[in-house]
Amino acid sequence: MNVAQYPLNEIMQELIITAKKAGNAIMDVYNSDDFNVQIKGDDSPLTRADLAAHHIIIERLQARFPDIPCLSEESTDLTFAERKSWQQCFIIDPLDGTKEFIARNDDFTVNIALVTNHKPVAGVIYAPVLDTVYYAAENEGAFKQVKDEAPTKISVRKLQKKNGQNHFTVVASRRHGLEKVETLCQNFSSYDLTSRGSSLKMCLVAEGKADLYPRLAPTSEWDTAAAQAIVEQAGGQLLQLDFSEMAYNQKESLLNPFFLVLGDPEFDWKASLVVS
Repeated sequence: MNVAQYPLNEIMQELIITAKKAGNAIMDVYNSDDFNVQIKGDDSPLTRADLAAHHIIIERLQARFPDIPCLSEESTDLTFAERKSWQQCFIIDPLDGTKEFIARNDDFTVNIALVTNHKPVAGVIYAPVLDTVYYAAENEGAFKQVKDEAPTKISVRKLQKKNGQNHFTVVASRRHGLEKVETLCQNFSSYDLTSRGSSLKMCLVAEGKADLYPRLAPTSEWDTAAAQAIVEQAGGQLLQLDFSEMAYNQKESLLNPFFLVLGDPEFDWKASLVVS
């Protein structure tokens, strides 16, 4: 399959519209009394909001960009034999943070990425409860838009100082791998640790509200593809623990290795982090 020749800004605008429409469908379920929670084969939950968002996204993207295949969390029956020839695809998490959704704590998002030659080149993350969208496209920068306000460009920040020492704001998953993150933080003489759900953790690094997000628990490619595009266009990095680059749709398993989301590009993270 060749790379489809759609203008990237055209794709970006459609991804934003599609993510918001999926978010509206999610909110219809969120504001109801019936989530219809099921348990999938990997013990993760599935609600009718996941499925409603999935169908909206797939139908819209396939109609608008028929030459670009879709890989969604809810379409994992696709085999590697079918998708290994894809040079380009959309990678989609219709509802990232389903456990947060079920717990009604508002930390859930819609994630859509465009991946070309195994690299995310555009990404949208929409938080329906907050009515906030983060988005980025290659060579265009990263942006945040809250409700109907004008979009603002976002970027990672330089490390802060506290009592003359580098001070790290570290963000961690509310539900996964917190003990390992606390151990990693012992690398730092000054830090604070906060927890959030879904891909909003990576957005905090991208918009300069956190410096580091270590993910030391399992994730899948649809959890990170959109966020990686946003973090990178904001000046940060999303890297495997050995500081090599992440790649997408390049192997049979869609599970990610553990990874680090890094802010300040001038800081020597490799020399400062010991990850076991």
